[in-house]
Amino acid sequence: MIEDKSRKRLPPYISYRSFHNFLDELQQGVPARIDRSYWGERMSGSTGNQLVAALRFLGLIDANASPTERLRKLTMLKGTSRSDHLKSITLESFSFLSGKVDSQTATYSQLEEAFHATYHLTSDVSRKCIKFYVALAGDSGITLSTFITKRLRTNRIGNGIKGVARRKNSRTENIVKIPQEMELIPNTSSWDKLLLEKFPEFDPAWNDELKLNWFKGFDVLLRIRSGKDGF
Repeated sequence: MIEDKSRKRLPPYISYRSFHNFLDELQQGVPARIDRSYWGERMSGSTGNQLVAALRFLGLIDANASPTERLRKLTMLKGTSRSDHLKSITLESFSFLSGKVDSQTATYSQLEEAFHATYHLTSDVSRKCIKFYVALAGDSGITLSTFITKRLRTNRIGNGIKGVARRKNSRTENIVKIPQEMELIPNTSSWDKLLLEKFPEFDPAWNDELKLNWFKGFDVLLRIRSGKDGF
């Protein structure tokens, strides 16, 4: 197979957890080729294709999907030696960031602009590429500014809240309408009321993470009471 040098490979946008788990599996033995017959039982076709693209971008397999010496070395190293090798791979693979982004002081927008200027990514793909890069950098021991990492944490919390709302529309609506005064909760036994009195009152001034945790906790209490009433 002849590699098409004219095509610019996109940065990895696979879930970093899937990528990391795959590398861990290779410690048990590296196959002669990373093809569908090898990864097909481990992941879906789309995820497998994203994995192969990520391995190629990082120089861990060649154009024929054969493992490179770089990959074999990565699967054998442990601890600091592995981190150092992974750092070398990361800096070389993402060399387009060199001179454009100071990893220790850059903002999330600066990192996003560098990815977009090089690859002209859509916003969704760009977000996934950056998320992978940040996770890889962390695994490699590369220091990133808090302006980048804090933004990613905020995005994760926001997406988590939206995901809960999408999956549980009817239940979320009920949660929003939960009465906060203990006296307004009907048919409450003494131990129920004791539990609820220990539960903190909802504060709209909390950040999104605290609000989400409060809703989850209250939902657990309602489940417990519902189960008691049903038996």
